[in-house]
Amino acid sequence: MELSKFFEGLKVVELASVLAGPAVGMFFAELGAEVIKVENPLTEGDVTRRWKLPAESPDAEISAYYCSVNYRKTVRFINLKTTKGQEEVYELAKEADIIISNYTTKDAFKLGMSYAVLSKLNPRLIYAHLTAFGEEVERPAFDVVLQAEAGYLFMSGEPGREPSKMPVALIDILAAHQLKEAILLALLRRKDTGQGAYVSTSLLESAIASLANQATNWLMAGAIPQPMGSQHPNIAPYGDIFLSRDGKALVIAAGTERQFQTLCRCLQLPELPDDERFSTNARRVKNREALNTILDKRFLEYTREEALDILMAEDVPVGCIRNMKEVFEQPKAQGMVLEEVLPGGMRTRRVKTVAFKLE
Repeated sequence: MELSKFFEGLKVVELASVLAGPAVGMFFAELGAEVIKVENPLTEGDVTRRWKLPAESPDAEISAYYCSVNYRKTVRFINLKTTKGQEEVYELAKEADIIISNYTTKDAFKLGMSYAVLSKLNPRLIYAHLTAFGEEVERPAFDVVLQAEAGYLFMSGEPGREPSKMPVALIDILAAHQLKEAILLALLRRKDTGQGAYVSTSLLESAIASLANQATNWLMAGAIPQPMGSQHPNIAPYGDIFLSRDGKALVIAAGTERQFQTLCRCLQLPELPDDERFSTNARRVKNREALNTILDKRFLEYTREEALDILMAEDVPVGCIRNMKEVFEQPKAQGMVLEEVLPGGMRTRRVKTVAFKLE
């Protein structure tokens, strides 16, 4: 079965805005589900419709940001503050398999859109609820607030400089993945029991769940992660950036002793692994500055393409630091672009949220 038809017959009602909730809706739309996006006419729809770059036409009906997570959806403008509007959604809920909501708990009850209300209309309904800090906390927030609260902002950026947020709303994306996983489990259980479910996650919990080794560095070693730019607190050279002779940047990720030794051999520095300062990963982490001074000088003897050819031929993990134009010059990236012409004739493009195969 084609992935684009996998969820044909599944009906999703999206009562969510901005990024995380709509990303969940787009996931199901990409896989063939019918997704109905409910937007508030009193606010001229989802706020991201108006989040336009200066480079975008002010006359464009929607922003590129909005397009990023709203693909193959049917939009309905419904005022949920009216009885008529609520009844419209109730009719949709009766036939829906999934409802995605990012209302605060208080607003969900106020608008008559809570799980308690909608599940009575449809016991098979899976109600997926996304909040910022949990159902019990009436506190709205955008991604950067969660980057701050979950520790990402503190440890991002360069030493001695102000924190630097990640340039995509990564916490929203992480929360969307958590919610998708919960919905898929609920669908599996419903197949056996016939019963719907309430599933939820918060941006905060999703962010904390993704702290990975940075969390365990604190929990097990008592080390508070500090800003290190792209460098890695546990491995060297890893995330270290070097300029080539033609002024282009490369990043190295030598995660094993063998890879470090191969890196040194490729760069005609065979003596480095025997240098006591660099003979183990722990010593390289401690003496990273001295190591990078040597590597900086050597990389300047090669163009970027020369260095790439030499290192990739020996399986040393190395990457070009690409801008967005360069990213989408890669064949794999070109294959991940989704196009859609909107009813008004606007041609839109975005990347897939589905990046896996099922054969």
